[in-house]
Amino acid sequence: MSLVLTHNGMASVRYWRACPYVVVVVVVVVVVVVVVIVEVLIIVVVAVAVVVVVVVIVVVVVVVVVPVLVEVKVVVAVVVVVVVVVVVVVPEVVEVVVVVVVVVVIVVVVVVVVVVVLVVVVVVVVLLLVVVVLLVVVVVVVVVVVVVVVVVVVVIVEVLIIVVVAVAVAVVVVVVIVVVVVVVVPVVVEVKVVVVVVVVVVPVVVEVVVVVAVVIVVVVVVVVVVVVLVVVVVVVLLVVVVFLVVVVVVVVVVVVVVVEVEVVVVVVY
Repeated sequence: MSLVLTHNGMASVRYWRACPYVVVVVVVVVVVVVVVIVEVLIIVVVAVAVVVVVVVIVVVVVVVVVPVLVEVKVVVAVVVVVVVVVVVVVPEVVEVVVVVVVVVVIVVVVVVVVVVVLVVVVVVVVLLLVVVVLLVVVVVVVVVVVVVVVVVVVVIVEVLIIVVVAVAVAVVVVVVIVVVVVVVVPVVVEVKVVVVVVVVVVPVVVEVVVVVAVVIVVVVVVVVVVVVLVVVVVVVLLVVVVFLVVVVVVVVVVVVVVVEVEVVVVVVY
């Protein structure tokens, strides 16, 4: 029995060989677009969470620390009466204003740094996704080799991103601590040295300890929140990339198998 393929038969075979690759490209593009949208939403949620945490910290500082400081001032004013009012009130009010301004500046700097880091991460992730899309188009021709290369490149770049973000956060924390230790503490100590009244020394020391403790707690909370959010974003990105690679490999394998079966059926027919 001989097998004869007409012109239409050959065209049909070529059509069935080419059509699944178009389907693969469309499926890959749709998956990548969905991944981009999900990652952008994740980054927006993380940014909103960071802003909410910073606002809560500022509110706690304003609502809790300032009343305590004011209450201490009232007690000192009642005990020392006229002399303490003249010698202490003005320097202490100036000190409170300076401390509040320093805390606000620190919070603003931390927020700006976090936003800049998040923007950089978003830009890098978008560029990585563009590279992944281009590599996935190449994967249609060379499946297994290009998939392995894409996975290795994405993992290496995301590890580098994690290292860069961690270094940036560490630098911010060190700068904040240095500013607090080098600027705030000497200013407070210098103002206290000017006030010679013995009755004021103990309350002032207690107040300095409270202010330093509050600043340290604020810095630690901000650092912990930033590190947790960065870890969550990286884990989500890794899961999404692994899922994308698995989907692409499965789709390509299924399409190749279906194409081979359909070609065999057409040829036999």
